[in-house]
Amino acid sequence: MEAFVHAPTPEGVGYVRTQRMHWTTPLTLASGATLGPLTLAYETYGELAPDRSNAILILHALSGDAHAAGYHSPTDRKPGWWDGMIGPGRAFDTNRYFVICSNVIGGCRGSTGPSSPHPVDGKPYGSRFPIITIEDMVRAQQRLIDALGIETLLAVAGGSMGGFQALAWAVEQPQRVRGAILLATSARSSPQTVAWNYIGRRAIMADPRWQGGDYYDGEPPRDGLAVARMLGHITYLCEEKLEQRFGRRGDPGTLDLGPRFAIEHYLEHQAARFNDRFDANSYLVITRAMDSWDLAARYGSLEAAFDQARARFLGLAYSSDWLYPPSETYQMAAAAHAAGRSFTTHLITTDAGHDAFLTDLDMQSVLIRDFLDRLAAE
Repeated sequence: MEAFVHAPTPEGVGYVRTQRMHWTTPLTLASGATLGPLTLAYETYGELAPDRSNAILILHALSGDAHAAGYHSPTDRKPGWWDGMIGPGRAFDTNRYFVICSNVIGGCRGSTGPSSPHPVDGKPYGSRFPIITIEDMVRAQQRLIDALGIETLLAVAGGSMGGFQALAWAVEQPQRVRGAILLATSARSSPQTVAWNYIGRRAIMADPRWQGGDYYDGEPPRDGLAVARMLGHITYLCEEKLEQRFGRRGDPGTLDLGPRFAIEHYLEHQAARFNDRFDANSYLVITRAMDSWDLAARYGSLEAAFDQARARFLGLAYSSDWLYPPSETYQMAAAAHAAGRSFTTHLITTDAGHDAFLTDLDMQSVLIRDFLDRLAAE
């Protein structure tokens, strides 16, 4: 982590920079294909203890990246995506812990993904980028943790797709993970989740500018990605929040087919922002990886999967989350308990929907801080 000396340090972790780790040795994927050379973008916050026992790995959701906390420059309008959770005195207290967050493979924010140069000709991978899985993302992260000289992680933590990765870490690397914090997540992608993701992918692939994935010499499929983002964004909220924020507000005099209601203008705004920072092919690759996530199918049963783990688990569910409802957390807890594993659950009452793990920080901060205190004391 580096601090910029030309400006005052803001509250939290201050000014940070994204770093990159490179490997020439290809990564073998679950499909049997290989991906390499390989790059992972990552950020770190806090200091690694001399005995390297205080490392926590943060795993991001679909649209996240390595920039979880702090600012890159004084001109940044917003800090990292989980800034309220990471920093001195916060849930992931950087006075005590060394916090790491990396961009997943398949992404478009510094790690190897479809927009990265192909090793053969230097042109973007595009349609040549291989299909990946959640487990592939985790295996790439293991290389990063190895390179940082960390043998055991105090905890892994993530919400939504980040929770998939945290769970995969705990099950596939049982000797390396002491605690796993799972927020608004599940041990598999349900048919409903797969359906939403598929509709979003179809919108992108139906955009004539997609060009089968090889669009980097021209205009990207902005219309398709906009529709995918609008659809996905609605699944992150809930009806009560939408009613509260937007209701039926709009322009009753508008007679054309363009946006009339406040909610429509909001979706257009979200889609435009997403198009400015995300690659359509990354959306396709990452959502397909999410759809393939099914821990019980991989191990024969969910109980058998948890039997592999040695970590203590903290599962946080959110009352208005209908994308990964509380029942998903309770199912994981039941399977973990049946396997003799420690799995503590908490239901947080909120009207923020699936996005609550990103926005409703007070209660979850208390729960996470207490969980980490117990892990560190053991």
